Amino acid sequence: MTPDGAFVDLAEKLADAAAPNLRRYFRATTTIETKADASPVTAADREAEAAMRAILEAEAPDHGIVGEEFGAQRGDAEYVWVLDPLDGTKSFITGKPTFGTLIGLARRGVPVLGVMDQPILKERWIGVEGRATTFNGTPIATRPCGALDRAWLSATSPGMFQGSDFAAFERLRQMVWHTVYGSECLAYGLLAMGFIDLVVEADLKPYDFCALVPVVTGAGGAMTDWRGRPLTLESDGRVVAAGDAGLLDAALAALAG
Repeated sequence: MTPDGAFVDLAEKLADAAAPNLRRYFRATTTIETKADASPVTAADREAEAAMRAILEAEAPDHGIVGEEFGAQRGDAEYVWVLDPLDGTKSFITGKPTFGTLIGLARRGVPVLGVMDQPILKERWIGVEGRATTFNGTPIATRPCGALDRAWLSATSPGMFQGSDFAAFERLRQMVWHTVYGSECLAYGLLAMGFIDLVVEADLKPYDFCALVPVVTGAGGAMTDWRGRPLTLESDGRVVAAGDAGLLDAALAALAG
């Protein structure tokens, strides 16, 4: 079932509520804390998620919520909102506008709607199952790229790959044309717009990728785990996004060795 317009409107309302919190703290003095997993967190992360959760509790009380900062509520509901209020906190802290708010909606564990919002640049991608992805209201599409040796590959950091994952990524990296790092979630939006051909990452949580699946697929791309399986809330956090379906097969083969 394709998400109806009311769900899309609600997702945009969540993005609108998160944005002022991020703008207020961006490039401003703020306290940086360290979470149990050693990742940084700021008041911007927490206040943005709190603002979104308040709206969901008021307007969709039967839906579940999974958020990076405040955990899960009603995680077994048919519809679950998956929130990352500030994807790219390290970029945010260091003053780079390569971060975004990710708002995903999963139905029975499968991503069906996604919004990625960049409140500083005022850029918004909206992906909905069964519809064309839009960027600031205009439909967008990925570009064809049939060979790895012509592909631009992006990942947040080479440091996210450990052990055998690093070896697999390095194998793929040596086969592509160019590799770039540091775009955080925006890399997936740029892929959907036809500026990047591949995004490969590991060690992600559902709130890191759920919103991005509809954005990529609605623009004509494909996004799976490293074994080519559809992404769900139960996936292992290793993801591949490709603008060209044929390129996805080649990338998966390279990762598998």
